[in-house]
Amino acid sequence: MKNIIILLFSILMFSSFSLQETVQLFNGKDLSGWHVDVPALDSDPDKKSPFLVRDGNLVSMGKPAGHLITNEVFEDYKLQVEYRFAGKPGNCGVLVHASTPRALYDMFPKSIEVQMEHKNAGDFWCIVEDISVPDMEKRRGPKDEWGITEGKKRRIINLTNESENPLGEWNTIIVECKGNEIKVWVNEDMVNSGFDCTADKGQIAVQAEGSEVEFRKIELTPLD
Repeated sequence: MKNIIILLFSILMFSSFSLQETVQLFNGKDLSGWHVDVPALDSDPDKKSPFLVRDGNLVSMGKPAGHLITNEVFEDYKLQVEYRFAGKPGNCGVLVHASTPRALYDMFPKSIEVQMEHKNAGDFWCIVEDISVPDMEKRRGPKDEWGITEGKKRRIINLTNESENPLGEWNTIIVECKGNEIKVWVNEDMVNSGFDCTADKGQIAVQAEGSEVEFRKIELTPLD
């Protein structure tokens, strides 16, 4: 009986440890575990997807616009993304708590976007989901203009625009999602922190939004 208890305890401890292991969402070889949602491909399937793997990096070519979305849903995790604009400064983002596809402008999935646009990394954009931050009116604008749909003030400005590395160098964004809170670091600087998010789980997505951007790491570590 004692040996059985020890065995069961060992299995439980191993299972608990396994659940906390870091997962590489991008394997460096192909787009396994992801699917593409690009509206332009609906009418012209011969168009090339903007998402590809090149030299071990995931590349978003920027056009046609759309999203690369995980097949799985995640909650309570730390997401680490290493990216760079290799050619010229541009726009992109990583979306967390993504769900309903094409919920905004027939393009963006319902989600909270963590901005990666050059000089604005760490902004929140509310995409048919919402989140609160301290100094909300200062960072989002007049309260009566807030909203989560087309034409509303959906952008919440980050705390600093001085954290990005020079163009062409790799940047690291860490997004910590725990319950209804989201925290963001850019190159080790905390640049945003929100609470009362209207979602606490969902898929993860990266954008094709007009600019070429390379990703060398997208990894996820579950939180207790």
